[in-house]
Amino acid sequence: MKHEWRKAEKEYYLPPSSPVLSQIPKQRFFAIQGKGNPNGEDFAKRIEVLYSLAYAIRMMPKNGFMPHGYYEYTVYPLEAVWSLTEKGKQLDHLDKDEFLYTLMIRQPDFVDNGTVVKAFEIANQKEPNELLNEVVFEEFEEGLCVQILHEGPYDDEPDSFERIHRFLEENDLHRRSKKHREIYLNDFRKTAPAKLKTVLRCQVETVMP
Repeated sequence: MKHEWRKAEKEYYLPPSSPVLSQIPKQRFFAIQGKGNPNGEDFAKRIEVLYSLAYAIRMMPKNGFMPHGYYEYTVYPLEAVWSLTEKGKQLDHLDKDEFLYTLMIRQPDFVDNGTVVKAFEIANQKEPNELLNEVVFEEFEEGLCVQILHEGPYDDEPDSFERIHRFLEENDLHRRSKKHREIYLNDFRKTAPAKLKTVLRCQVETVMP
């Protein structure tokens, strides 16, 4: 049976439109770092190189290579961890040119180092890209988080973050970091801003008395 993250892992990817606590386990990702405005060309190129690797693994059986433990699955959605440069933190307004981000695409549990090496070979043969040298394969465990489904334009996210902050105050929690994760449930290149769906997630811990 095909593994579909929307059905099999709802607790991670389909939270309600009000904040909830979630325990996020270890997950494996292709990841690439970047800086600057997400509306720029560099951001788009970094997304493309991640997908070239993700689909290299997804299509391996059709290209004559069967990873150990392979199973049919839907490619996971694009994610990004966001923060600001030191300069950006000092400004009294939000300057998108001062964004720091790590773009990520989760990989299935069967993916090991050998599969990753093969994915890089396939992606490089299909379309050589110098950004492949910046991609890493890493395991990351977020642990206890608060997350919410934000529906609508990205510029309206402060409203959802305000709801998260109220939830933290009401439940004696605080953020472990100013960084936050976004998971993009639809393709922002093809979706009207009003119909965008984005998971907003913050790592949290209990406030000590």
